[in-house]
Amino acid sequence: MQLLSQQTLDKVAQKSAANGSKIVTPQYDRENTEIGIVHLGPGAFHRAHQAVYTENAMNLAGGNWGICGVSLRSATARDVLAKQDNLYTLAILDKEINYQIIGAIKEVLVASEQSQQVMDRLASPHTKLVTLTITEKGYCLGSDGRLDLSHSDIAHDLSNRCQPISAIGYIVQALGQRKINSIAPFNVLSCDNVSGNGDKLRRAVIDYAAQLDADLASWIEVNVAFPNAMVDSITPKTEDYTVDSVSNAIGTRDEWPIQREQFTQWVIEDNWNGERPAWDKVGVVFTSDVDGFEKAKLRLLNCLHSTLAYAGSLAGFETVFDVTNDDAFYQFICQLANKEVLGSFEPPKELDVQSYSEEIIERFLNPEIRHLLAQIAWDGSQKLQMRVLPIIEDNIALGRSTKLLSLSLACWFEFICRALKEGREIVDPLANDFANMPALLSDDSTEVVAAFLSIESVFGKALAADIELKVELVNSLSALRIGNITQINSVVEKLC
Repeated sequence: MQLLSQQTLDKVAQKSAANGSKIVTPQYDRENTEIGIVHLGPGAFHRAHQAVYTENAMNLAGGNWGICGVSLRSATARDVLAKQDNLYTLAILDKEINYQIIGAIKEVLVASEQSQQVMDRLASPHTKLVTLTITEKGYCLGSDGRLDLSHSDIAHDLSNRCQPISAIGYIVQALGQRKINSIAPFNVLSCDNVSGNGDKLRRAVIDYAAQLDADLASWIEVNVAFPNAMVDSITPKTEDYTVDSVSNAIGTRDEWPIQREQFTQWVIEDNWNGERPAWDKVGVVFTSDVDGFEKAKLRLLNCLHSTLAYAGSLAGFETVFDVTNDDAFYQFICQLANKEVLGSFEPPKELDVQSYSEEIIERFLNPEIRHLLAQIAWDGSQKLQMRVLPIIEDNIALGRSTKLLSLSLACWFEFICRALKEGREIVDPLANDFANMPALLSDDSTEVVAAFLSIESVFGKALAADIELKVELVNSLSALRIGNITQINSVVEKLC
């Protein structure tokens, strides 16, 4: 089978026509499209999300928005995609699987091997935008939210300004060159799944610049936009069978396809300077209320995900699809969403929050997405502080019910307790603390709840002191232990 490339795109079209399907291929003049975006961290999510939005924008409206992907260290993306003229296939997983050949990425560079080429691309007048998916660790921030000057990468870059190794070092050095050469600065857009990602990245960049050149730091502060953004789409790992099935579907060999659920969301703060792709015409929402969208995602998608992870694991289910496909659990999360999550916050004006809630639960019922409950259950002591506890706090302040949210939290308690009793590994920053709390092995629900609530780094003082919440948690944990978790509807009936 021939390898996917610019030369074999016609074969893909022939395969599509022969099967009566439509495999979308680039509709713009790819060869003559200039690179306008440099993306740091061209991993799976970028290739399934931002690159696809950019591809669709160019298919619709053209523009010089080709992407240069920059891997800071790994050469895998460059070496695999180069053989395919940087083309790859997106498989959209739904009741029917659809395919699209993505051509937006025109080149991939490896910073550790091609530092000067990366810098030249960043400093080019054609580059209007730098985007990133480098995880929050790549921002090199300390616990105070400021740049960690002792971070090994930052310390290196401050001593080797012209040969940086961090994303922050590259961005600042490139902006400095643009300032000297009177080239307009690029916008910097974080696409990491981090709350306030643009603000955090801006802080890191300005702190770094200030160590080198106060005038440059001031220039960046005035002239460079760092929009906050929110992204969402489940992107399962590409497996060997993915390569084979995609290659068979398109009629050419694709060594590095990507797969994603049908649902995708990208919300960007509308504080832009200068040009941008026609993203607004292909589904991107530009808003002044990114926080509102983030809150909706945390409280609906993430809260329900974590609830299913702990409750479903206790009941013996393996994946999100498995547990949501069970009628009792489906009804439970619908009640949780409708009775206690919706109404706990003010949604952004651009979002129909009821429809969004229903769409999220439908996403859980996608049989093509194998999302393991065990993986979602990791790091509960951190995740629940963002996903569940703020809803409880707000509902208490609003005089709203917290009974189902208490059951959700009790499922996490019982999940940890069972793991301790059965000697199973607990993937959580507080795993050692849990192991050193004898009360978590108790059969007395009151003792267990008191032990968990004593963890001030998770629950603080106000929630731990709330008598009514404590009673609800004890009742929920007792109901879980007495009842049959597989019949969660009966547990809910006892509590409500």
